[in-house]
Amino acid sequence: MIVTLGELKSKAMNQHLISRIAIFLLSFVMIFFGVQHYLHPDMLITKVPSYLPGGKVWVYVVGTAFILAALSFMLNVWVRTTAYLLALMLLVFVFTIHLPNYFDTADKDYQYQSLMNFLKDLALAAFALYIASNARHQKVLEETSLEEEEKELHRGMDLAHE
Repeated sequence: MIVTLGELKSKAMNQHLISRIAIFLLSFVMIFFGVQHYLHPDMLITKVPSYLPGGKVWVYVVGTAFILAALSFMLNVWVRTTAYLLALMLLVFVFTIHLPNYFDTADKDYQYQSLMNFLKDLALAAFALYIASNARHQKVLEETSLEEEEKELHRGMDLAHE
């Protein structure tokens, strides 16, 4: 099977477009979450561990972090660093808030909510790690990125034929 350069370019462009759409969808979710932290801080203050000083300030810090992460992804600036930091923050929430809340309550509704938050943040952290691992492919409107994709696809095709 012979693959033409045009087919490789088309495949790389399609993958790039799908990747950018996925990142924009995540960004919209992150902006929504960030805005919710500002609109409803009193509802979210219950998630801040009591041993952490500052209380409501942390709700605003997290909301700001979500919004800044989304802007970073959308503007394609510091994507890898932002994605790693977002994943770290979400994993901290998973293991220091949601998991303890799941095990430390007798209320079945609250336990279910903690489980859902655990899974949501774990999935978002996984998506953030995926973005970080592929950040070099996220350059918008840069020919070098497309050329790199073409070279990788070509190498992959060569390996498949061996």
